[in-house]
Amino acid sequence: MSSERGVALVVALMAMTMMMALGTALVLTTTTDSKIARNFQLASEATYAADAILERALDDILATHDWNALLSGAVRSTFVDGTPDGVRTLADGSAIDLGQVVNTANCQKPTPCSNDDMDKVTADRPWGLDNPRWKMFAWGRLSALTPTGSVNSPFYVMLLVGDDPSECDNNPLVDGGPPIPSCGGEAAFNPGVGVLSLRAEAFGPFGTHKTIEATIARDGNSAVRMLSWREAR
Repeated sequence: MSSERGVALVVALMAMTMMMALGTALVLTTTTDSKIARNFQLASEATYAADAILERALDDILATHDWNALLSGAVRSTFVDGTPDGVRTLADGSAIDLGQVVNTANCQKPTPCSNDDMDKVTADRPWGLDNPRWKMFAWGRLSALTPTGSVNSPFYVMLLVGDDPSECDNNPLVDGGPPIPSCGGEAAFNPGVGVLSLRAEAFGPFGTHKTIEATIARDGNSAVRMLSWREAR
């Protein structure tokens, strides 16, 4: 009888261990599913947030007749929340450094970029001397995007402007400068005249980050048209 009681105890312990393992697996599965759903929701919201600042900035870009002033950083959007540098704290307590974001866009590193860094040919920036030199144009909390404060979002958004890299003037701070001799075609033709590159970025909770790259062109004096739009890697 005592030996049978010992076996029963072992069986009971094995059953409890199995039940605990099943319970742990269920908790882990539920937690993982919740994180996947949360990340999917945040990723989708980040894409919409980046697109929102892109659309908002187009109004200010349209009102700027001299696009060289955009490329130099002399003209900025009316949607800004201070200087175009420094740290901003997000809703979840994490922080982003605006200067580091611009540096990363310009030379794939958070520290300040030299001219050589920005002119370097890389997989992401293969145009050499015509690589865009991104300038801050619009930045702030998405919740402040409308005067009524009707947008309830934890995301921080930025829009950077740069010269169209299809130009062949070797001058990313001028829209449609004189083309270099190796450009080909007619000597006075520059394919990127009146074309601007835009880079919209959205930052949110849990490290969520989305980037949209777009290209726009003047469509007369009263409109711009979208030439391209894509989510960056």
